[in-house]
Amino acid sequence: MHGCMETVFGDRERNQKMRAWIDRINVFMKYKDLLIQLVSRDIKLKYRRSFLGYLWSVLNPLFVMIIMTIVFSTMFSRNIENFPVYLFTGKMLFDFMSTSTNQAMTSVTGNAALLKKTYVPKYIFTLSKVTSCMVDLLFSFGALFIVMLATRAHIYWTFFLFPIVVIQIYIFCCGLGFFLAEFNVFFRDVQYIYQAIITAWMYLTPIFYPVESLPGSVAFIVKGLNPLYYYVAQFRDLVYYGRFPGPRVFWGGWLIAFVMLVLGVLMFKRKQDDFILYI
Repeated sequence: MHGCMETVFGDRERNQKMRAWIDRINVFMKYKDLLIQLVSRDIKLKYRRSFLGYLWSVLNPLFVMIIMTIVFSTMFSRNIENFPVYLFTGKMLFDFMSTSTNQAMTSVTGNAALLKKTYVPKYIFTLSKVTSCMVDLLFSFGALFIVMLATRAHIYWTFFLFPIVVIQIYIFCCGLGFFLAEFNVFFRDVQYIYQAIITAWMYLTPIFYPVESLPGSVAFIVKGLNPLYYYVAQFRDLVYYGRFPGPRVFWGGWLIAFVMLVLGVLMFKRKQDDFILYI
């Protein structure tokens, strides 16, 4: 009898969890058009009144890459073949992470007026910021292709496997974005702290230099504790070296992405009902 009761309550609990997930999916589908509109709005606002419009999505990273190549090539290019492509493959991913998480951080507080007037799932605003930045990232592949052609870099078939890395870093940035958005509602100084973290993070990511050039202890920290290393390493393997990433960085990248997403979602969900009191 006792065993039967446990089975009944266990089935009931599983059914309740299943219904809760179905409800969340239904809510997301209900507001998916709003998500698309928000992403479209962000992209249009970025290039509004710009003569070249969306072309800047390709030209801007191209110009930045040229300047940075001139600056850093004298210091790091001796041991790196085709330094412009090497630099670009690291910089474009880091810029996506930096821009998307910075915009996600203010996504809730920046839409306070709308959230006070009507019900909208708050995560939609955070998700829209990361997604609009991902669209910019996809545009920047045009700039990368131009650089590869200009420098006569070999275009390997593995280049076209880049969505593997884009999906991973997108998931990671969504998770980090949820965490920062929730934290920023209650502690606005996080914006300034995060800028300092981003600066240090950039120099601890092998964008301008090969990780092999670092001292052993520093290289261990970069490879073991820097999530961006896993995505930059994978991307360079596919685009720059023409090989499939090793199992450590490949599975490590997926693991870090989903762990960050789960942590971000849990933090965001736990506090989202209190947002209205602080925005």
